[in-house]
Amino acid sequence: MFRTRSLAAATLGLTLLIAACGGQPTAPSPSGGASGTSLSGRTIALVGYGNGNPWGAYFNKVFTERLAPTGVQIGDMTTMDPGTQVQKFNQAVAQKPDLIVVSILDTTAMAVPIKKAGAAGVPVLVFDGPPDPSVADAVMSVLSDNEKLGEYAAQNIIEGLKAQGRDSGDIIVLTGTKSMLVTQHRMKGFNKVLATAPQYKVVDEQDANWDPQLSGTIAQQLLAKHGKDGVQAAYGMADYMALPIIQAAKQAGFTIGGKDGLIVTSSNCFKAGIDSIKAGELYGTATEDPGTIAEQTADYVVRYLTGKNPPRSETVQEERVTAANVGEFAEQCSHA
Repeated sequence: MFRTRSLAAATLGLTLLIAACGGQPTAPSPSGGASGTSLSGRTIALVGYGNGNPWGAYFNKVFTERLAPTGVQIGDMTTMDPGTQVQKFNQAVAQKPDLIVVSILDTTAMAVPIKKAGAAGVPVLVFDGPPDPSVADAVMSVLSDNEKLGEYAAQNIIEGLKAQGRDSGDIIVLTGTKSMLVTQHRMKGFNKVLATAPQYKVVDEQDANWDPQLSGTIAQQLLAKHGKDGVQAAYGMADYMALPIIQAAKQAGFTIGGKDGLIVTSSNCFKAGIDSIKAGELYGTATEDPGTIAEQTADYVVRYLTGKNPPRSETVQEERVTAANVGEFAEQCSHA
């Protein structure tokens, strides 16, 4: 995967490191990149996250920029509403593009539409989080390692609380949309690692729907409910969810970080999060930046549409980011 990345990279195939699901990172053939490849007349329906979401907005920007030189037509059918996504996906199936590229907002609700796409002969590429297991064999995928991201978040909290000398600690969690396997897998990893330190426990877990404003509102409510002595750590699933927790905590009179302040972690990175780590407020995050997966997804699209037969599933390798190594990942994480 990327440690550093330039948006002016000339060839995706030379800069992307990909990991076949369950395997070690490998480099795709240079011929798989978008540079010099013509997909004129081919069509893609992008049924991804809407531009109102910070992660989705940057993914969509990088994905379309990377594919623009190929001439492929991309239909924007993005949204952050699960019900609307089902409708748009069904519309895309009816239009019969060469490929549907989708990030799934409601895992269960999207199972039937994906089956319909298969019956209609329309190929589907899922990115970020996996589909329902019942249709896993019916799609291709470029996936974030979401369970690993959850593990890193728990490691950050445990490390931070232990460094403060705490033999107990109560944690609040603001998740992404709970109907998504992305969210469920992160919590699976988080809970697995947290179970190794039973002196620390989650006292409140709320669905903040990947929404920065909602994250701030929920954080205010939970911090008021539990009080300064009732919360020692917090997990917001994205930097743009964790930073509103920090802001709400400051407004409530909490100390942030340091020897006895609130330990706050995230599990996918943005520039604001990197800056917050450097400032000593956000304890840690992880990679899973939208630009890296957008580039890998675009590269996959090119390889698929040019008959390169890419693996059915690829997983982006993720890395834990804290103050100890923030400089190593600052470039990768600072474009969104």
